[in-house]
Amino acid sequence: MIATEPTTDTRERQLLERVPTQLLLGDGWTDAEGGRTFPVTDPSTGEVLLEVADARPEDGERALAAAAAAQESWAATPPRERGEILRRAFEIVTARADDFALLMTLEMGKPLAESRGEVAYGAEFLRWFSEEAPRISGRFAMAPDGKSRLLVMKTPVGPSLFITPWNFPLAMATRKIAPAIAAGCTMVLKPAALTPLTALLFAEVLREAGLPDGVLTVIPTTSAGAVTGPLIRDPRLRKLSFTGSTEVGRRLIADSAEQVLRVSMELGGNAPFLVFDDADLSKAVDGAVLAKMRNGGEACVAANRFLVQRGVAAEFTRLFTERIAAFRVGRGTDAETTMGPLVDEATRSKVAELVDGAVSDGATLALGGHALPGAGYFYEPTVLADVPVDAAILEEEIFGPVAPIVVFDTEEEAIEIANRTPFGLVSFAYTSDLNRGLRLAERLETGMFGINAGVVSNPAAPFGGVKQSGLGREGGFEGIDEYLETRYVNIADPFAPDGR
Repeated sequence: MIATEPTTDTRERQLLERVPTQLLLGDGWTDAEGGRTFPVTDPSTGEVLLEVADARPEDGERALAAAAAAQESWAATPPRERGEILRRAFEIVTARADDFALLMTLEMGKPLAESRGEVAYGAEFLRWFSEEAPRISGRFAMAPDGKSRLLVMKTPVGPSLFITPWNFPLAMATRKIAPAIAAGCTMVLKPAALTPLTALLFAEVLREAGLPDGVLTVIPTTSAGAVTGPLIRDPRLRKLSFTGSTEVGRRLIADSAEQVLRVSMELGGNAPFLVFDDADLSKAVDGAVLAKMRNGGEACVAANRFLVQRGVAAEFTRLFTERIAAFRVGRGTDAETTMGPLVDEATRSKVAELVDGAVSDGATLALGGHALPGAGYFYEPTVLADVPVDAAILEEEIFGPVAPIVVFDTEEEAIEIANRTPFGLVSFAYTSDLNRGLRLAERLETGMFGINAGVVSNPAAPFGGVKQSGLGREGGFEGIDEYLETRYVNIADPFAPDGR
């Protein structure tokens, strides 16, 4: 059932009036070259929310020039001062949580409750890295032969380009921007064209928090390749961080090779969710609902394949389907909505195609399976039972509210099926056997693993994958290292006599 309410109310209009819609270049907000703009739409209605400046290649050049000009003075800014800017930004975002949540819901579609959760999660990167900024350190040691002293320094990588996705408009920005600020790097941010409004509002918050001119520039655009391509080839750029599809990530890695850029790539996933016979089924179902339905399934860490041991497969499917059937689909601003629309028609069409293909491959449609009529890009929460292990849907990142369930017999079989993918971002498993959990942690080819947990993301932990799910880590102690170079200095023995 679709929950509906008027597409805009007074508060929504007032919020939209306060959102910056220009490019952030150098010392302030400015129109794009030629005054070009593009519409940002509400995926629950298809209606235009705002027109946003549409950057051209000339604007990208201006953005990088501003970042390069600001790099030296920003790198020399005391770490404590950089940390205090992040701390003030954390406090402002937290104070304005309702505004950020509503804006994300309007441009991306997720329910307000989930948007509020993203605000809390995204803001925590600001707090975490505000504390890491003054902890950047190197080391000093005597060489083993005693003839010199070894000084290891950490220095900022330099101007960085961030390309963020549409599905977590705030958190994907803070997860990259916060460690870069802490490390002393300047930044050019290209937010997703589908959801640029949250990033623009966040950029204004950083200015309010005291971030100097030129340290962050923001260039929303509908011509991503034309704008970012020249930047990646520019010798002034020293770092590229991208979150998105593996297909695009491969191209960006190839492009970055020309300048031998430092790259961080958080790419696609195909997360297995394993449920063993000895699992607490009630907790497993709770975790499965979180792992699959958070963000409507539009997440790289969403459970993509449910592998359930035969002894509990029927009961798990029944309980899980009952829970999914209770979801209420509608506009995210409605208090009764528990799942919003997909982000656009292309995403909905892909989900529908994958479901139809799974049924053709022999899966049973236990729930849903259809696009919903009317305005917006709504799709029914869907459960597919008895999915053949070779079904095409198990090879694709679904990015929607669709849960395919596969039955397995042995632990060895489950591991083999789980690893049967070129991706390795995250995996989940429910079992009461600790030894099994440890075996899975060592044998599953994954960058992150949740044992009896349906959500693993945490700002204090390193986020990232293996295989074709990417390179580098975001968050945790490791996150700031992505923005620091290691410099080694050899100092002659200060006690050696002249000429030694």
